[in-house]
Amino acid sequence: MQFKRLEDLRIDNDKTQAEIAEYLGCQREVYRRYEKGTRQIPVDFLIALSLFYNVNIDYILGLTNEKKPYPRNKISKKSHQ
Repeated sequence: MQFKRLEDLRIDNDKTQAEIAEYLGCQREVYRRYEKGTRQIPVDFLIALSLFYNVNIDYILGLTNEKKPYPRNKISKKSHQ
């Protein structure tokens, strides 16, 4: 599966493949393969990229056109008692 949005997000944020690879702690060639879909991207990298670009993972995966992350549920101590 090709992740065109990974490339689009990277370019929109004026980042190089090398910069994103460094952020993820992998080699540039490995990251390039994630963008091109010739290598499966690990879930922890998807999470890291989602946080880095401030978009939800479903957007990166092409499952939605909604970029913004879903609001986090705030669980109070009262709801657990």
